Amino acid sequence: MSNGAAGVMSVPGAGGLAGVELPAIGDPVFLVLGDGVNLRSKLESIDGDTFSVAAPLETTGLAMFEPGQEFEVFWVPPRTRVVLPCRLVVVSGSAPLRWILTPSGAPRHDNRREFVRGGAGAVVRLEAEVSGQPAEGVLLDISEGGLRCWIDEATSLTQGDRVEATVWLGTAEAKLSGIVHNVRDAPHGDPGQHLILTFDTKEELARTIRQYILAWEIGERRRNKRTS
Repeated sequence: MSNGAAGVMSVPGAGGLAGVELPAIGDPVFLVLGDGVNLRSKLESIDGDTFSVAAPLETTGLAMFEPGQEFEVFWVPPRTRVVLPCRLVVVSGSAPLRWILTPSGAPRHDNRREFVRGGAGAVVRLEAEVSGQPAEGVLLDISEGGLRCWIDEATSLTQGDRVEATVWLGTAEAKLSGIVHNVRDAPHGDPGQHLILTFDTKEELARTIRQYILAWEIGERRRNKRTS
């Protein structure tokens, strides 16, 4: 098992073996759920023709992420994005949860604009009936294609419901018309639920979201320097 920097693994496919330059152990990778939702994870280990990633909390218990399921994983080295089709081989049964993946096809370079995710702590107002009242949540992260928030009480919202969400992004209020992608109990025994919304944004609003995430990342780096 490799725990070094970047690793190269062989990928079975048409035309023989192709090399995959994986990111360094501990670097972020993203799991593509579709509908604009890419969940952040990280590379944990490399072992022959398999590698393991940290299982995102939002996917725990979902039937769509059981052994045999195929989906794409991508990472973002400078000036490109590498997309690798994968098959889920094993889901670890103990914490910390990890997924063992094996490539199901050849990697490709994709230079489409990536939805950067970030931000946390802003109030999210959900204009939908939750327990008879419009709900307020706390932003966990946001991108141009979706957001994730925490609601302190159980919600009656289910996958596919349409929700109008309003969130304050530092200098501007964003009004988003979204569709519920997933609702699950908050992890670690915390109260409430996590809600994932997906939405489409026009360029002006997308730019506001990007600026908010950039400002949030700068603030996080400054706080980390002060506490290190």
